[in-house]
Amino acid sequence: MMNNETHMTKFVLYGLSSNPSLQLPLFLLCFFVYMVTLLGNLTIIVLIRITPGLQTPMYFFLMNLSLVDVLYSSTITPNIMANILSEHKTISITACATQMFFFIDLASSEAMLLAVMAYDRYAAICKPLYYVTLISKVTCIRLVCSVYTAGCINSLIHTCAAFSLPFCRSNYINHFYCDINPILKLSCKDTYINEMLLFLVAGSFEVGSFLCIMMSYIFIIFSLFKIGSSSRIKSLSTCVSHFTCVNLFYCPTFFMYLRPNSVYGVDQDWMVSVFYTVIVPMLNPLVYSLRNQDVKQALVQAKVTSILNIFKKY
Repeated sequence: MMNNETHMTKFVLYGLSSNPSLQLPLFLLCFFVYMVTLLGNLTIIVLIRITPGLQTPMYFFLMNLSLVDVLYSSTITPNIMANILSEHKTISITACATQMFFFIDLASSEAMLLAVMAYDRYAAICKPLYYVTLISKVTCIRLVCSVYTAGCINSLIHTCAAFSLPFCRSNYINHFYCDINPILKLSCKDTYINEMLLFLVAGSFEVGSFLCIMMSYIFIIFSLFKIGSSSRIKSLSTCVSHFTCVNLFYCPTFFMYLRPNSVYGVDQDWMVSVFYTVIVPMLNPLVYSLRNQDVKQALVQAKVTSILNIFKKY
């Protein structure tokens, strides 16, 4: 036990199994998922950048979602792999605070970016005549910059508040990364203010973004009944892909954070965290590429072009 917070220089992460027989399979699984995540999201980014037909606001936002997923996954997964193979599984307080900052920043940015993408679908389907005006190039850039700025501010508030607390109960974290709830559990000071910040600030970002998404889809559903069947199928395709990503992200997020810290269960909740920190960034590009005809056509065209370029060399 730590009796003086000034003695605390590092944390020990022990959320994943320390069983030697499981370390290699866990490492290989994390490595495979991380490689698929990088490959899938970077492929989406490159395809959108090089394909003229994908130079639209919807794919601009999708490219930023893939970028966030790459950074989001890179904040957590490499550290998991290092800890699995490490004997001591320690992380310095500075590194822990840095990881928490980028994790909250990118998670908040993803939540708001999904709301921006819902607004884009609303403008395209419900206001097609005004779409170019509503979602201009300048507007797209401003929306994305606002998302990143708001995510940074949200993260800065929670990270500073959490690491201004004295840590004197223990330096053992029953988690595989520096999440805010396990960190608060280590403080010997009342964390009521931190919990209120989570509900008020983070809750406003998460719930506000989710409500924007729901309102957009309510208007979209009503508009879909007024358009032709062929246009309806194409619109539904992009909406289903987006709404699938929304559910993958928001369901575990609401479960983890929008509740009192007193009911936080360290023995079970880190398992949910594995899903939205490691698995979801891998699934997002798969969801969009498997259901989106434009992305699939661009991928096929890129493969054909690559093969032709190889033949030209010979």
